Amino acid sequence: MESPQKVALVTGAGSGIGRATAQGLLAAGYAVVLAGRRPEALAATVQEVGAPAARALCVPTDLTLPDSVQNLFARTRETFGRLDLLFNNAGINLPSVPLEDLSLAQWQAVLATNLTGVFLCTQAAFRLMKAQQPRGGRIINNGSISAHVPRPHSAPYTAAKHAITGLTKSTALDGRPFDIACGQIDIGNADTALAGQMKRGVPQADGSTAIEPTIDVKHVVDAVLYMAGLPLDANVPTLTVMATRMPYIGRG
Repeated sequence: MESPQKVALVTGAGSGIGRATAQGLLAAGYAVVLAGRRPEALAATVQEVGAPAARALCVPTDLTLPDSVQNLFARTRETFGRLDLLFNNAGINLPSVPLEDLSLAQWQAVLATNLTGVFLCTQAAFRLMKAQQPRGGRIINNGSISAHVPRPHSAPYTAAKHAITGLTKSTALDGRPFDIACGQIDIGNADTALAGQMKRGVPQADGSTAIEPTIDVKHVVDAVLYMAGLPLDANVPTLTVMATRMPYIGRG
């Protein structure tokens, strides 16, 4: 099936930033493929925005499994015929754990979703974007403020997000000959369900605990829509959107 509108794929679309961004893309007229582990959460994302069923495809996906990722992109191609935007958003984190107490299983779980899952989706998107006509597309990776500086006791998440920066740069370089643009959005304290802890207080580098300000997730969605709306001969390699008063500039 050929799609008359641009087609976007959002991972982690069942909650938080992924849900808000999928809804924003649907409201902007995109056809959207929603990927996530929970089918009911994906369906709720679509129902909340009231998008026509023909423009939304929910595909339950485990990004740590290559076969599941292959199925996701095969369903995208079969349903819409192409892919114009991939938002690599899905990620997991751990409770604050001292580095020496982390288990190997905890380390591997975070890296499997936050880094390897992004690689698998990027690889599948490359294959589709290179082969489609007109060729090319855009990939946006959710990097996080932790792609720049860590929070205490966050080694797996911080390592994965730093690695996303390197993957973003390699993707942008390798995609050039094929009209595939890649950029990264680094988000600081978006007000989603996961940000509730910020309002209760989170550990700081000096050992204290402090409440941190948040921003409306709408600002993140607007930033993604801006990046997505550029022509393929223009790219935003990195964009940071954050609460002005969060302790990032000068953290530590």
